[in-house]
Amino acid sequence: MDSVEKGAATSVSNPRGRPSRGRPPKLQRNSRGGQGRGVEKPPHLAALILARGGSKGIPLKNIKHLAGVPLIGWVLRAALDSGVFQSVWVSTDHDEIENVAKQFGAQVHRRSSEVSKDNSTSLDAIIEFLNYHNEVDIVGNIQATSPCLHPTDLQKVAEMIREEGYDSVFSVVRRHQFRWSEIQKGVREVTEPLNLNPAKRPRRQDWDGELYENGSFYFAKRHLIEMGYLQGGKMAYYEMRAEHSVDIDVDIDWPIAEQRVLRYGYFGKEKLKEIKLLVCNIDGCLTNGHIYVSGDQKEIISYDVKDAIGISLLKKSGIEVRLISERACSKQTLSSLKLDCKMEVNVPDKLAVLDEWRKEMGLCWKEVAYLGNEVSDEECLKKVGLSGVPADACSTAQKAVGYICKCNGGRGALREFAEHIFLLMEKVINSCQK
Repeated sequence: MDSVEKGAATSVSNPRGRPSRGRPPKLQRNSRGGQGRGVEKPPHLAALILARGGSKGIPLKNIKHLAGVPLIGWVLRAALDSGVFQSVWVSTDHDEIENVAKQFGAQVHRRSSEVSKDNSTSLDAIIEFLNYHNEVDIVGNIQATSPCLHPTDLQKVAEMIREEGYDSVFSVVRRHQFRWSEIQKGVREVTEPLNLNPAKRPRRQDWDGELYENGSFYFAKRHLIEMGYLQGGKMAYYEMRAEHSVDIDVDIDWPIAEQRVLRYGYFGKEKLKEIKLLVCNIDGCLTNGHIYVSGDQKEIISYDVKDAIGISLLKKSGIEVRLISERACSKQTLSSLKLDCKMEVNVPDKLAVLDEWRKEMGLCWKEVAYLGNEVSDEECLKKVGLSGVPADACSTAQKAVGYICKCNGGRGALREFAEHIFLLMEKVINSCQK
C-alpha cells in the first residue's frame, strides 16, 4: 500500500518548489468551494496537465513514446481512471499534443503564446486556465513527465482536499542521501556535513531519510492559486512510493524510464493476464509489406530473422503464435519461411477468425495479443488484452493500440512486441506472487 504522510508546513513555496520568505497570505473563504453554505454539489476538482510543445531537451517530449505509449498518456490514464476529477484537461499550444490528449479522453485548453514561452511558469499557465474556467474550484496540477503515477495516489490526495480540509497537497518521496555544504571554486574552506554525523554514520535501515518534492503533482484550491501560490494555507504532503517516483525531466533517461514503467507503471483498471495467444498480421507486420514477383510469376516476400527468433521465443514460452492476412497470400510461400505457425489468408473478417481461434483455445480476450498495422486490424486491436503496431502502421491502427513499436513492420517489430509481452508477463507473475 502507498504510504500517506501529511502535516502542516510553515513556509509557502512558489510554483518551482523554491521556498519563499515570509508568511503565507491570509486566506479568505472561497465561496465557490461551498464553505459556510448549505448542502451543495461538491467543489469541482479538475486535473490539469501542462504540455507545452517547445522543449529545450527532447522535441515534443510530452508525446514521445515511452514503453509504447505517449508519455502524457501514462498520467492521463491514471487521472481518468482515478474517478475523482470532474474534468481532466491538457493545457497545450501544439496541435499534435492536442490530438493525443483527445485520443486518451482528455479535454484541451489551448494556451496563449504569452504563457508558452521558455520563461513562463506553471503558475502562469494554471492561472490562465482558471480565467477561462470559472466552474473549477480545485486544480490538480499533474506533471506529464511522471509516468509511474497511479490512480490510488490521486484518490487519496483528493480525499485529503475534500474530506480533511487541506487547501493544498503536493507529492514527495523519501530519500536516504547524505548532504554536505557546497564550497565555491577557488575558496579555501572545508565542507561540513548537513544532515549526518560522519563519526556515527547511520545504516539505511536505522535512518528514516528525508522528504523531497518529486514534482508529480500539486493540488491547490482556486483562491490560493489566484493569490499566486500552489502551496499554502492548510498544507500537507503526500508521500509516494519510491518506485513510483519517476521524473524523466530530472534524474532518469529514457531507456531506464521504460524499464521502470514496465515494472511499476499503471496499465489500466483491469489486471493484466498471462498471454496465451499472439496473432500477427502478415503484410506490414511480419513482412514490410513489399511483394516481389519472379519471372515465372511466383510471389517473393522477405522477413527479418529477428522476427523469426521472436516467434521461436514466444513458442518456447508456451505462447501460441498464429498468422493472418486479408490478402490471398501464397501459403506455399509462407510455409517456406519455416515458422511453423497456423495461418489463415484471404480473410475478409479478421475479428471473426480471431474470435474463433480464441474460443478454440478456451481463452478470454485478456489472454490474447494482436499485432496489426492496417484499418482492417482496428477491431482486433481494440478487442484483445494486449495490442501492438509497428512504428509505420497507419494512423487508424495507432489510435486503437496500447503499444507502438519503435521498429517498422518486417524490420524487428514482431521481436520487439515479443519482448514487450515477456516484460509484462514478468509483471503478471510478480503481482501473483505478492
